[in-house]
Amino acid sequence: MGEIPTVQERFQAILKRRLQDQVEKNPPLFPWETQSMEYPDCVEEQSLGLVPVWGWTVHQSKLNLPIPLPEKVFWQLLEKCQVLLASSLPLGAKLVQVVESMFPTDAQAINDLAGLVLRSSYRSADTLTATADVESDYFDLLPRQQMALSLMAAKQLLENLTLPISLTQPLVEKQWLTTVGTLSIRVELRNLGKFIKLTVQGELPTPGILQLQGNDTQEFVKSETSEIPVIELQIDRNQPIYTLAVEFPELDQQPLLLAIQVKI
Repeated sequence: MGEIPTVQERFQAILKRRLQDQVEKNPPLFPWETQSMEYPDCVEEQSLGLVPVWGWTVHQSKLNLPIPLPEKVFWQLLEKCQVLLASSLPLGAKLVQVVESMFPTDAQAINDLAGLVLRSSYRSADTLTATADVESDYFDLLPRQQMALSLMAAKQLLENLTLPISLTQPLVEKQWLTTVGTLSIRVELRNLGKFIKLTVQGELPTPGILQLQGNDTQEFVKSETSEIPVIELQIDRNQPIYTLAVEFPELDQQPLLLAIQVKI
């Protein structure tokens, strides 16, 4: 009789091991599961890189517009303007291309309004108030008013992103407002006899990278906030446009592109 408890203990130990083996091979499911799933030990926070920051869009406050654009609309215009910076198209054609995808069924109206926007006597409020009172929200405007406002913003963006320079006007400066301060760019053109040199100097509100690029040449410099990066590039007399990319990794996923128009 004394051996019965010992036998029972061994039987229970064997049964326990078998149950553990079965659970490990076929673990029980949670009520919401239809099959066995593995879960991480901890859940990592979503990468900030997946979320658009749009650090460049605060520059809209520097534009002369009757009412502000929604941030997404402004960003869309900014992206399209940067794509067309190096294009040889006239300004009117650029304006149409920037805005037409936003109003794909109103090509003729966009062309007509682009002509108005280009006129020196054109006042920004005229088109907006021609058929309705100006509301405080972009989406309250009539389609024609939205087109006019978008065209005005596109024209000013293209002007803000372009730095015209020549030997008679060899120095130009531009500022661009960001969420962390003002980016200042200074461009100088110098005739050194045998060649002409383009010098770009930046004052950065946050650590960043400047890259100056032509058709066959490019230079870049990485800088901390306290530094003033300088890029020098010997230019080709036959190339009228150089692209300057300003990248702030901590501010925005996308670099800001500017066009340096050289006239010799």
